[in-house]
Amino acid sequence: MLRATPLTEGWILRHPDDTGAALPAAVPGCVHTDLLAAGLIPDPFLGRNEADVAWVGRREWTYERHLSSASPHGSGHERTDLVFDGLDTAAEITLDGEPLGRVRNMHRSYRFDVTGRQGCLAVRFDSAYTEAEAVRALVGERPGAYAEPYAHIRKMACSFGWDWGPTLVTAGIWRPVRLESWSTARIDRVRPLVTVEEGTGVVEAHIEVERTRPEAELAVEARVGGVRARAAVDGTTGVVRLRVPDADLWWPRGYGGQPLYELELTLLHGAEALDARRLRIGFRTVELDTSADAHGTGFTLVVNGERLFARGVNWIPDDVFLSRVTRERYRERLGQAAAAGVDLVRVWGGGIYESADFYDACDELGLLVWQDFPFACAAYPEEQPLRGEVVAEARENVVRLMPHPSLVLWNGNNENLWGFRDWGWEPELAGDSWGEGYYLGLLPRVVADLDPTRPYTAGSPWSGSWAHHPNDPAHGTHHSWEVWNRRGWADYRLNVPRFVAEFGWQAPPAHATLRRALPGEELAPDSPGMLHHQKAEDGNGKLERGLAPHFALPEGDFDRWHYLTQLNQARAVAAGIEHWRAHWPVCAGTIVWQLNDCWPVTSWAAIDGDGREKPLYHELKRLYADRLLTLGEREGGLVLAAVNQSAAPWAGELTLRRMSVAGEVVAATHTDLRAAARTVADVRVPPELVPDGPKEFLVADASGSPRSSEGGGGGGLRALYFPVPDRDIPYPRPEFDVSVAPGAVTVTARTLVRDLLLQADRLDPSARADTGLVTLLPGERVTIGVDGWRIPGGQEAAEAVRAALYCVEPAR
Repeated sequence: MLRATPLTEGWILRHPDDTGAALPAAVPGCVHTDLLAAGLIPDPFLGRNEADVAWVGRREWTYERHLSSASPHGSGHERTDLVFDGLDTAAEITLDGEPLGRVRNMHRSYRFDVTGRQGCLAVRFDSAYTEAEAVRALVGERPGAYAEPYAHIRKMACSFGWDWGPTLVTAGIWRPVRLESWSTARIDRVRPLVTVEEGTGVVEAHIEVERTRPEAELAVEARVGGVRARAAVDGTTGVVRLRVPDADLWWPRGYGGQPLYELELTLLHGAEALDARRLRIGFRTVELDTSADAHGTGFTLVVNGERLFARGVNWIPDDVFLSRVTRERYRERLGQAAAAGVDLVRVWGGGIYESADFYDACDELGLLVWQDFPFACAAYPEEQPLRGEVVAEARENVVRLMPHPSLVLWNGNNENLWGFRDWGWEPELAGDSWGEGYYLGLLPRVVADLDPTRPYTAGSPWSGSWAHHPNDPAHGTHHSWEVWNRRGWADYRLNVPRFVAEFGWQAPPAHATLRRALPGEELAPDSPGMLHHQKAEDGNGKLERGLAPHFALPEGDFDRWHYLTQLNQARAVAAGIEHWRAHWPVCAGTIVWQLNDCWPVTSWAAIDGDGREKPLYHELKRLYADRLLTLGEREGGLVLAAVNQSAAPWAGELTLRRMSVAGEVVAATHTDLRAAARTVADVRVPPELVPDGPKEFLVADASGSPRSSEGGGGGGLRALYFPVPDRDIPYPRPEFDVSVAPGAVTVTARTLVRDLLLQADRLDPSARADTGLVTLLPGERVTIGVDGWRIPGGQEAAEAVRAALYCVEPAR
């Protein structure tokens, strides 16, 4: 039987210029984390230290350890391989001074025959800059969104910096390394095609083997769901087919359960088991409906025959230093996504093919995965040596990830088809290759050949063909960045894209995150550390221009600026999602940019770089709930949309109240609310209930739902409509009472209190609140759960809570 021996201990790290000096190295890991552990560099996440460690990415580094004899006589096996699951990125591997090989792709694994050999195992990493610049000199310059040479090396693009990320160019053995000893034959790869036919789960497992004995008769046995089958291996390949009657279907969260089956595969030589694999699979079907209709070209995911409005988030690497993202951290972050109502996670193309831990968590949580191939925001050369690397990387990772039922879509790239058309690349390229051959040729062929059970789309955004603009909102996927970059968020309501794959609004991280990341700094929007941790072009300018239509800009009050920009982020994303969900099924999904951060930074994330949840995160719970109420202006007047994405009809009572900001009810009505399952029901607001001027607003409360989106909803849902921006509303000065109990803070309003927020991390850096922004009418109360805060005695607790509470205040 194949025996695997991890090689995680005994590594050291050297630099060629350091005259033999060495330090302990963690494997998996990277040079930066080893230097950090040794106290040789400052934490690049703090202050402006990022610039002080830039030299690390410009140097060569060597990992070494002793490799004991891999003799077949000692191990009882005929063959021993050295296996690297990931090397970052350009490296030469030697054993006792003799070369084993050279590698140049972070996204691949590598295997070397070391049978009978021993000595000093060394992995010498070139600087990624050296490798990328050498390839650039060979194939020519290419345009891109950033000046760094990320398009010329198969490495995580965002390690070269992004508009939310630091430039920390890593090197190292970033995934596990081991010895594998085996005899006769081993399983090289397993490619399970999993489908459902009339209720029967079907598995067609394609197996490829590597042999030391070509003449040996081999067979493969497979088991799943109580069913067993066996097939002969013909040369180096075999196919075994199984049918599981009445298979339980795997569903995305909110639509059903996530039953997972263990597929066991054993490679046999007679009665001897040579190797085995265990994979978790799920039975489900997936289609992508891109048919044309009266509105343009659709883009709707269909799982097990059910058409979905995808409630999505974009995922970036959760840490610049990838080896620090553990199984537990993946589970925590993705668990946060699921708890916010998310049912789809897009793995963005400037990152990586994530580890098995990521996809395992998605399988268990019912999170659909849209997987980008790693190409983002640049023209990518199609010549050698890059083309061969792309082919090998794509084939390996398609096979590696295809067992996961959560994976439902392959996507060729991020924004490169759009970039070619709109970003001035075409004249600059002057006929040079730029990646089109990958996205419209090579990659769809790889997917069709290896994983025909899943759909492929050429890019995001992409209209389906060059007959339409790549980012045409009426066709396929759309990225809505013009609003953030140049307009106000109210403009999200001006159109109805078929599928919004990227849109978002910036906000700073939590206060405690800033205090940790910028120790000793007097915080201001333009203080040195704040500016260093704002990577977007004119990011602060866009924050202020986005804020100005709604609120008076707070001068010299950082805490107020911090609250208002976080509030504005939540308002902006809500404006988009509410509008687009109200137009289902024309619009079939939204993917918010972005769920997470890779370091402490002002960004579009809902969860900051320290894992703290911004107000946007809690707002997503409302926006992505199965049932949503929203009020909006359409031709002919004000309309309430009752979005019912649940499987049950929504039958309840709708109460509409036209109110004054002083708390008086000007007019009201009650009516029945009916919305069939998976539909949107529109209700025209009677003219006499439409607010008249800045002193009035509309409150819509609906029963028949298990959760409340705003305070005072009586256990149902609430929507609010204010006809003018906050800066023009004569709000009363907010008055409320506060009471504190173990694990809970209760706020009772004596006036209208708009967008109340408890910033729990101001009570204690480890404190978390379970509720975000909430609007209270006079007499209403909200109880906010708080974990991680040891309550002080007497009046101190209430005073501390009041200091951590923020809400909209009347314009001065």
